[in-house]
Parts: sequence; C-alpha cells; structure tokens
Amino acid sequence: MSTLLKSGLAVALLVLVGCGQQPPAAKDRPERLHLVEAAQVNRGTHGATLERIGTLRALREIRVLMREEGRLLELPHHAGDRVSKGALLARLDDVLLAAELRKAEAQLRQDEDNLKRIERLQAKGLASEDELSRARASAEIAKAEAELLRVRLGFTRVTAPFAGVISARLVEPGDVVQRFGHVLTLTDPESLVTEVPVSELLLPDLKVGDPVDMRIDALGARRLQGKVLRIHPNVDPATRQGMVEVALDPAPPGAGPGQLARLHIHVRRAERLTVPFAALQRDAEGEFVFRIVEQVVRRAPVASGLQLGESVEIVSGLTEGDLVVVRGFLNLTDGKAVKVVASP
Repeated sequence: MSTLLKSGLAVALLVLVGCGQQPPAAKDRPERLHLVEAAQVNRGTHGATLERIGTLRALREIRVLMREEGRLLELPHHAGDRVSKGALLARLDDVLLAAELRKAEAQLRQDEDNLKRIERLQAKGLASEDELSRARASAEIAKAEAELLRVRLGFTRVTAPFAGVISARLVEPGDVVQRFGHVLTLTDPESLVTEVPVSELLLPDLKVGDPVDMRIDALGARRLQGKVLRIHPNVDPATRQGMVEVALDPAPPGAGPGQLARLHIHVRRAERLTVPFAALQRDAEGEFVFRIVEQVVRRAPVASGLQLGESVEIVSGLTEGDLVVVRGFLNLTDGKAVKVVASP
C-alpha cells in the first residue's frame, strides 16, 4: 500500500473520531424475530371414534355350589357340554336326610293327634289352657322341623337356572362334597360383554344403547355389532377414566369368554374447540400451547380432549380465534418476540 493511501485512511479515522461517530456495537443491532408457523383455534361440530381393546367375559356365569354335604352320586355333565334350563347338574346321596324327614313327619302326626286330643279335653274342661298351649307349640315345632328337612332334601339336587355351557367340572361322582363346595361352573355363552376405560371427558357423550363396532381376533377380520350396555357411575380418581360395558349382540359362533376384542365406540357429534395436534405441548407442569399475543408468545396451560384426526379438542385454556404456534418450537420461550411466516 502506498504512503499516500495510508495517510488518507488515517485522516479519515481521525475525522470520524473527532466527530464522535463509532462503528455500531453488536448489542445495538436490532434483535432478530423468532420465526414460527401458527394456526387459529377453531370451533366446529365434530364426532369421533374411540378405539379400545378389551377381553370378553360372560355376563351370566355362576359357580354351582352344593348347599348340603354328602357323597356325590350324579354329575352327568362335563366341561363343554351344553345344558338346558332345569337340567340336573348334580345329586347327592339323600338316604340319611330322607330317613330324618320320615321321622320328623311321624313326630308331626303324633303331635297333631295329641293336639286334637287336648283340644277335646279342654272343651270339656278336663285340660288346662297351659296344656293346650304346650301341645300347640309342640305341633308347630314338629311342623317346622319337617319343613326344614324337606328344604334340605331339595338341596341335594341342583338344576340349571338357565341354559348354558359347563365351563368347569371340579369334582367326580363318589367324592364327598362339603357344604357350599364348588362342583361346577355354568356359563351363558350368549351373554358376552367387555369392559373398557373411557375418559371422563367423553362419558357425557355416550349413552346406553349406542352402537359399537367390534372385531374379535380369533374370528378374523369380520366386523361384529355391539352396543353400550352399561356406563359405570364412578370415575377412577387416578386415571380420570370411567368403565363402559359393551355387549356383543348377538354373540357369533366361535366367540367365547377370554377372547381379545377390538372396539370402535362412536362418540356423538358435538361442538368443540380444536387446534392442530402439533400445537399441543407437554412438560412436567402439564399440557400447554404457545399463544401469540401482539407478536409475543405466551405459555397458555390447556386441557385437551378428543384427538380428531390431525386436530385435538381443547376443553379449557383457549377461546375461538386465538393464534397458537404449530411449528418453530426450538429455543422458543415464554415472552419471546416472534414473526409468523405461515399459517395453515
């Protein structure tokens, strides 16, 4: 560089300094706005289909218990056998109870004859009221004893209260069964239900009788028809979910308790606030979105509801028309200035 050029640069710097002008510092440069994409909170009418997995169970299933003890004489059915209503399921040896009943009936006849005799004597003034009272009490006791033994004798035979299938056989003829011993299990294969958890936010949108599409893995891809049978009144305070009982109606051939069922529960259409699912964020404090107010983002806690395709229902925390960030979350913090570069 020539001596003349160097001298010219030095003079120019001196002039700038003398005039009080300095090169702009980095801190004085304007801050760059954070670029984001945003979307509005919309209100519209939406329905939904909930997908749930449950296990089939029989709504009617009973454990057949012997109400008397004794040696088992008959147990004619095995697991898998179908039985009709009223069919004999089990019979105990009733010889001892039958003998006791005959004895009680003989005692009853004797006490009734004695009562009639005392009544005749008392009418003639030959028996006291006390004797008549004791005779009546004795006859009543004998009658009650005979009736008790008839009932116990009936307990030695057990019949099917409904048509069904024997699903368990726990003893064999010849075994001695204790009182209230479990001998069989009877299942109604036509009464298949399953219970699935549903969010407390959706329970008001369901009612008994609502249709449910079902598929049982063991039966292939065939769609089956079910309906909401019962909505349990209690909500689990830990999960905020309630139980919905769904009945398979009618039960197809091959369906049975223990099978895996896939349910599609249709929630009725209703007016809902929605945002794109990408807008919903979560951290240790809960769910939130970044709401844009005058080109500044503010953290807004929200409560979400249904997921509706690529959108999600917002139950609380936002109002219709609010602008929320859907993209550009890297290094985005509460209070940061932003520039919206695109909106759906």
